[in-house]
Amino acid sequence: MGQVIQFVSKSERERVRLIKEARAIYDSIFPPADPSGEQHDNATIGRAANGDAGNLS
Repeated sequence: MGQVIQFVSKSERERVRLIKEARAIYDSIFPPADPSGEQHDNATIGRAANGDAGNLS
């Protein structure tokens, strides 16, 4: 009963999907030097999905 369901628009889901796809393409061309960097990338995408796109490194 205490769960909160957040509405995510279709356009926002598509934007997040495109960001993930672009990141995968970029990483296939320029592999990350640090394998632990993947955790940071996922966190960055998560922040972008929540509207905090100020630091998409």
